Amino acid sequence: GKDAPTSKIKQVTVGVEGDIGVVKIRGLVLVAQGDGNAHLVATIVNQDAESDAIASISAGGTAVKLSGESALNQNAPVTFGGASANAGGVVALAATPSTFVPVTVTLASGGAATLNAIVVEKSGAYANS
Repeated sequence: GKDAPTSKIKQVTVGVEGDIGVVKIRGLVLVAQGDGNAHLVATIVNQDAESDAIASISAGGTAVKLSGESALNQNAPVTFGGASANAGGVVALAATPSTFVPVTVTLASGGAATLNAIVVEKSGAYANS
């Protein structure tokens, strides 16, 4: 029926999704590098006319070293990883693929969200991440 739990599934990707108000976090995963580090893969989009910024991201309680774009202007994605990446994130984290790690995204405006991100192997779609 229309109210069956299986009809309410929203997430269809490996990456986890979450919101901080009108700021959307999509496709968040950590890619294990095999050297004790993990790369962040995600897209973050601000849907509000008022700009914000990514203040920090942590994974498993460890700060993610961020590079590139951090400003969250209306409908201008900040993308970590992949061909359209305009930002980067590396964290010293010896996580095993197929495990989950809490990742906290904090905005300059003070909002934050903690999501349980899956750790994936550096292969297949994530081979270049």
